[in-house]
Order: sequence, then structure tokens, then C-alpha cells
Amino acid sequence: MDRGAAARHVPVLLPEVVEALRPQDGGFFLDATFGAGGYTRALLDYPETRILALDRDPTAIRAGLALVDAASGRLRLVEGRFSQLAGIAESEGFAPLDGVVFDIGVSSMQLDESARGFSFRGDGPLDMRMEGRGYSAADIVNTADEESLADILYFYGEERAARRIARAIVHDRGLAPFTTTKALAGLIERVAPARPTDIHPATRSFQALRIAVNDELGELLAGLTGAEAALRAGGRLAVVTFHSLEDRIVKQFLAERAGRGETGSRRLPGEPAATPSTFVCAGHQPISPSRTEIDANPRARSAKLRFATRTAAPAQPLSDRLGRLARLPEKNKGKH
Repeated sequence: MDRGAAARHVPVLLPEVVEALRPQDGGFFLDATFGAGGYTRALLDYPETRILALDRDPTAIRAGLALVDAASGRLRLVEGRFSQLAGIAESEGFAPLDGVVFDIGVSSMQLDESARGFSFRGDGPLDMRMEGRGYSAADIVNTADEESLADILYFYGEERAARRIARAIVHDRGLAPFTTTKALAGLIERVAPARPTDIHPATRSFQALRIAVNDELGELLAGLTGAEAALRAGGRLAVVTFHSLEDRIVKQFLAERAGRGETGSRRLPGEPAATPSTFVCAGHQPISPSRTEIDANPRARSAKLRFATRTAAPAQPLSDRLGRLARLPEKNKGKH
């Protein structure tokens, strides 16, 4: 592992994640978001554990090859999306799993590399593709109609000025297409300026475009259902999120799978029985970073950890109610 990359990306809530996973010597674990390998390294500290680590970013895969060599056969690193984790775990001989960990969102290395186009802090191509292929942020910004752009910014970025920003984008791209992060951030700063105490006005829009480009919410939901299918009874799931959209999906997925809201009383004649819970959630959740961790790593300030233990009940199909959390509304009637 490149030491510079590992230093730039500090794993958030690391002791809390390890405690949530409760790794045992010789267990089989899956790190669904390898990044710089922080959680994987911690799991390798337990003797005879075996780790299957995934990352959709080929840059992270290349950077992790040294750690694979150092792990002496205990680490398998695979380029792939965590929506595919159940199939990959099966094909790699890791299923059933003793634990799965997710660290959702963009990594510090991706944010810090201007050429990837994830951040407006430096100027770079308007890209944001984790895998380097498919539609880029520039493709969306330069081709989507005004209503679709506004929906993306509003629902994926929770941007209140979404309609105003979308209107300005459509106008300005008629003069010249957007190709750089600086150009787009400059437009947003011009049409929706922030107060001095606010975050940068482009923050929410860049988040929204990144989520849309990489289908991050759909991937998260598919990854959670994949973990449900791949974990053994008693296996542990730990998920670290960094914004409210991610956390809402994890919270509601675990609430549904834990049977919250189901009545324990007798059911009426003909009423279907309650679906057996596939997860048990214990303890006070979510867990947030300590002030000490936030002071040492400001990027940890918005992190939340949720965790659960797998039961022996069969995995459930994805409900439409959960599926809607990851999609744009089919028809937006609101004004924004």
C-alpha cells in the first residue's frame, strides 16, 4: 500500500467498527469498500482471519497489491462493485461470511486527486467516475434537461437552490459546455452564493452529481441485500455513512429487517404471519465519532456507524418501499 495514500485516508470509527464486527481468529470477512485498506488491516491483525476486499476503483486495487503480498495469502483483493458482493464471495470461496463492513461514499484519495474531478477545491475535469468508465458528471451536466438536473441536485444533494442552479447550467452550457470542476463550481457560487458561515455553495451539487454518476444509493441498497444473503447466522454487519441519504437507507433497511413496527399480538384470521427478522440491532445507534477523533480527522465529523447481527432467517427480497429510497421520484410535483 502506498504510504502516502494510507496517510491521507484515515479509517473513520475504526475501533468502533472492529468492536461491532467482533472478529474471531480464523473468521471470513468482507471489506466491501477497500479504499486505502484501513479496515482490512485491522481485520488482518486477528490471526488466521481471511479477508475478501472489494473496490470498484482500479486505482485503489493497484495501490492495494502490496498489502495483498504482505498478507501471505490471507487477503484477496477484487475489483468489483459491492452490489455484486454475494456473488463474488460465493465464487471466491468466502461464503458464508462472518462479517461485512461498508465505508460508504468517496474516499479521501479520490477527493484529493484533482484529475478525478470529485472535488471543487482544485481544478480538474468534470468526471467523478469511480471506475473511469460510463457517463461522467460532464455528460449529465451538459445533456440532462433542466427538470432532470434540478431533481438530481435536489434529491441527491438536498440543494434548496436546485431549480435556480439547473436553470443557470442549461443557459450557460448553450454558450460553452462545462468541462471542468472550476467552471461548474464558479457558476454555482455565482447564482447561489453562501453566507460566510455556510459550507461552499457547490458542496451539495457536487455530492448530488457524484451520487448520480456512480448510482451510489442503488449500490448501497444492493450491497446491503447482498450482505444479508452472504452472512452466516451470527455474522455481523457494520456500515459507516457520511450523509443523511446514506444513513436513512441503512437505518430503514435494518429497521425493516429487524421487524420493527411488527406487532407481537395475535393476527386476524387470514392475516399473513410476520416475516421473520433477518437482523438483530442492539445497543445505542448510530455511533458517532468522538470529539478527539473529529479534531484529529475533520472529515470524520459527519460519520455514523450502524451495525447488526444476522439471524438464521432466510434473506428477504427487496421491498419497493426500500427501493424508492434509492431512486429519483418518477414525477416530481414539488417546487425547488
